[in-house]
Amino acid sequence: MRDAYQVAAVRAAEHALMEIVPDGTLMGRAAAGLASICAALLRREPGFVYGARVVLLAGSGDNGGDALYAGARLARRGAAVTAIAAGSRVHPGGTAALREAGGRVTGDTEAAARLIDAADLIVDGLLGIGGRGGLREPFAGLAARAEQARQAGATVVAVDLPSGIDADTGTVDGPAVRADVTVTFGTLKAGLLIDPGAGHAGTVELVDIGLRPYLKDEPAVRAPQRDDLRELLPRPGAESDKYRRGVLGLLAGSDRFTGAVLLSAGGAVHGGSGMVRVVTADVAAVLVRQAWPETVVTVHPDDADWDLPGSVGRVQAWVAGPGMGTGPDAAARLTAVLRTDLPALVDADGLTILSQHPDLLPRPAPTLITPHAGELARLLGTDPASVEARRLEHARLAASQLGVTVLLKGSTTVIASPDNGPVLVNPTGTPWLATAGSGDVLSGLSGALLAQGLTPAQAGLAGAYLHGLAGRLAASPDGTGEAPIGASDLVRALPAAFRSL
Repeated sequence: MRDAYQVAAVRAAEHALMEIVPDGTLMGRAAAGLASICAALLRREPGFVYGARVVLLAGSGDNGGDALYAGARLARRGAAVTAIAAGSRVHPGGTAALREAGGRVTGDTEAAARLIDAADLIVDGLLGIGGRGGLREPFAGLAARAEQARQAGATVVAVDLPSGIDADTGTVDGPAVRADVTVTFGTLKAGLLIDPGAGHAGTVELVDIGLRPYLKDEPAVRAPQRDDLRELLPRPGAESDKYRRGVLGLLAGSDRFTGAVLLSAGGAVHGGSGMVRVVTADVAAVLVRQAWPETVVTVHPDDADWDLPGSVGRVQAWVAGPGMGTGPDAAARLTAVLRTDLPALVDADGLTILSQHPDLLPRPAPTLITPHAGELARLLGTDPASVEARRLEHARLAASQLGVTVLLKGSTTVIASPDNGPVLVNPTGTPWLATAGSGDVLSGLSGALLAQGLTPAQAGLAGAYLHGLAGRLAASPDGTGEAPIGASDLVRALPAAFRSL
């Protein structure tokens, strides 16, 4: 797992480490790592940065000091380094080191614009991890100028995190630096893994400064790596049969929305469960039998009093919602599923019904919901833009209020549990997943994993990870280029995604 911590935990660890190492040691380690990465980014002959034009945006805090000391190292290797003193003061030791190495320091705003425009590499050391809210002048103007230079071909490197990003949440409340690379020290910060902050961070490089043994708090955010998923995924054994591998009940589809149940069923069939029992409408049932003959299909009557769980047969978990409609009969069927003591995943139309019938939650059995921002906004009584801007906050809030595990879909998939443990973030997402029906595949896939015994958080995480891998493989099967994909392509790519683990 890639673990990310909140500012308070990072500060405590830094304080504990600084008590036992000589003064300036941590800044020296950070500057050395930063300078090394900057030198590599300049793409000069290996080992040389001679003649490169480097501009440091130096604020008043330690990030400005890190930038100045790193700039001194680059200047000693022949780079033309100029620091723009943007804060009320600049780090005195870093300033002296830069000047001694042949670099320059200026506070001239007109000169700053010309220097940024001509730079090969711009180092953002304006604010540290304690910064809150969007950038104000003169920082906002410098960030905007740096973005213009980045668009023109310069490389922007952020020190620890891009200035203007909330380190704890990834929130961007105004002007902020957009970096190509963020060099962070000691440990990842939560805001580097969650959009919109993650989108401003670019590639994140971690420099070890000796902090990890002193991080005593639980991580705030965790992002899985390939080995984590390999260990998590269920595998059949010699004694396995279709029932031991997990039976999923899938309540989805209607005569109007037939595609949703086909895609969900495809995700479930390729998700590893031993059997998929599909409960759907008459017309959709015909199509499911044709597309997925391995499923067991039950046609539900238009009768609110129908005993759904008793008529379908044994299942280990339920998925309810994709394309099922939102009328009274659909609400009655969802209610019947949620009144069982089985794990359940609710998606799509099921979420709309939940927003209309909030009394259906919480429930005693494990429950996973998989909303996008608009659906979560309806559940919380807020607006989608607010959810998008504060993804971590709203996922946690919904998990706490509704008593369920929340998988918030979007640019970064965030999974929050009602126990208030670390939030999980999926690292495999791709913009190609923004296509109709993609979420239906995810619900079937994650439901299959839920039926195999994973917890809601584990099933959501593994499902999102595999879903992202399938999207990447479908868009670029041989890794040489990318092409638009549809949700059906995701279903076909799932076996390859599993094999890649």
